[in-house]
Amino acid sequence: QGSNAEARQNAQETKQSADNKSHNNSSLYFLCLSLESALLKPKKRHQLSCLFLLLIDIQSDRITTMLVLIGYIIAFGCVFGVYALHGGNMGVLAKALPFEMATIGGAAIGAFIVGNQPKVLKATLKAIPSALKGSKFSKARFMSLLALLYDLLQKARKEGLMAIEMDVEEPANSEIFQKYPELLADHHLVEFITDYLRMMVSGNLNSHEIEALMDNEIEAHHQEDNRVVVALQRLDGALPAVGIVAAVVGVVNTMGSVGQPPSVLGGMIASALVGTFLGILLAYALVEPLAGLIESRQQDGAKEFECIKCTLI
Repeated sequence: QGSNAEARQNAQETKQSADNKSHNNSSLYFLCLSLESALLKPKKRHQLSCLFLLLIDIQSDRITTMLVLIGYIIAFGCVFGVYALHGGNMGVLAKALPFEMATIGGAAIGAFIVGNQPKVLKATLKAIPSALKGSKFSKARFMSLLALLYDLLQKARKEGLMAIEMDVEEPANSEIFQKYPELLADHHLVEFITDYLRMMVSGNLNSHEIEALMDNEIEAHHQEDNRVVVALQRLDGALPAVGIVAAVVGVVNTMGSVGQPPSVLGGMIASALVGTFLGILLAYALVEPLAGLIESRQQDGAKEFECIKCTLI
């Protein structure tokens, strides 16, 4: 009775906090009901309620394509704009830019291909366009996930764990999963849910063993996704050095034209220094922010699996 009273109190606090944030919807009410059930230990109920309240506002943190473009426009606009306002010769930049970009871009792309496995290259090509779009990990998606887990747990509580066996074995034909097509289309998410529900139904492992397996799988998935971020961070660190290489090539070219007038030599030296400038600019104003953006999206994705873990264990 004391445990049930505590569960009701936690559920009431969760619902009251959500009401204060003006987030009244049926999915959050499902969460309150599931917390009120005796499927979770009191400590787990509290952890789950706190976690989901943090996830409610995730949509407000989405980074859209427009914001990414605005950020890049501000970064590059300020650099080149201030250079022009200071009376810089844009002609020197315009003349050197194509050659320096070809040198730096070609060397960087070649090194990136050599230093990464084909699956990392493929994942990078897929991750960059996805990062420039709006995040799929919205409030609506998390609410759908809560409702799906609630439906599964309610069916298991009312009819027994064996009642969800068909839902677990054939999620594509399950009426419960079919109500959430966005989640059903995410094969990794569905497999994660069904695999551990299958273990629960079989009863071969206790909760601590299942939790350890979940932690290992979440960590393995994080490391697999993080390869793209690590690859971009290595590229970010290499670009300034590649810019120096381009500058040295320009200086060598200048030294071969020592007999030219000072005005010509000055222009050639300026063009050579553009290589160092571009290498540093591309590293810290383009690649590094992109790697950070991809990493933040991966962290949002990991929260889904943490939700499932907290709910099932």
